[in-house]
Amino acid sequence: MRDKILYFLGVVAFVILARDIYVIARFPAEANQGYAFKILFFHLPAWAAAGTAVTTALVTSVMFLATKNFKYDATAVAATEVGVAFISVGLVTGSIWGRVIWGIWWTWDARLTSALVLWLLYAGYLMLRHAIEEPTQRATFAAVFSIFAFIDVPIVYFSIRWWRTQHPSPVFFSSSGSFPPDWSTVMLWNILAIVMLAVVIVAVRLRQEETQREIDYLRRLAHAI
Repeated sequence: MRDKILYFLGVVAFVILARDIYVIARFPAEANQGYAFKILFFHLPAWAAAGTAVTTALVTSVMFLATKNFKYDATAVAATEVGVAFISVGLVTGSIWGRVIWGIWWTWDARLTSALVLWLLYAGYLMLRHAIEEPTQRATFAAVFSIFAFIDVPIVYFSIRWWRTQHPSPVFFSSSGSFPPDWSTVMLWNILAIVMLAVVIVAVRLRQEETQREIDYLRRLAHAI
């Protein structure tokens, strides 16, 4: 049943993405950004997927500390790996957009700097896990670090509201935005598709993590015998 649900979600996500790519390709140039604005249809959904993943990691890390149930630790690491991947997509697509619009690949403003710090924090989480061998200690330290790393998430989100930055104010789903409502509708569908794809990837990675833990347990049992 679980496999069928994953296949269904994956197929639906790819169908929506294919339809959206076709629609986005037919959009005319935007008044201020030209054709470069189309990058945003993948940049914003990547950040939405990343936010969903790291929020899942936060919740499951708290649940592990409360219950010491390793299924929550497995979910946390799977979600974090996917989160780091989508944060990377967000940073790369943002840099490409910035090179076209601003003429530079990077600037150390509040939004971009806090986003880079976010990537470094969650990459550090993954490195921490590889540095500790004892399972309970590794899961506990990783859970605490995940909670600490999440502090940067609201900073990234609100940075363009708290400080003046080179990063523009929201243009989608905003009264000050310049994009037509039908473009915002396509953005919503793309966010849904990419978040669904992230959920499928987390589920697949979780299964791999659970299998690896079973193998590690059997290996330790064999060594003990």
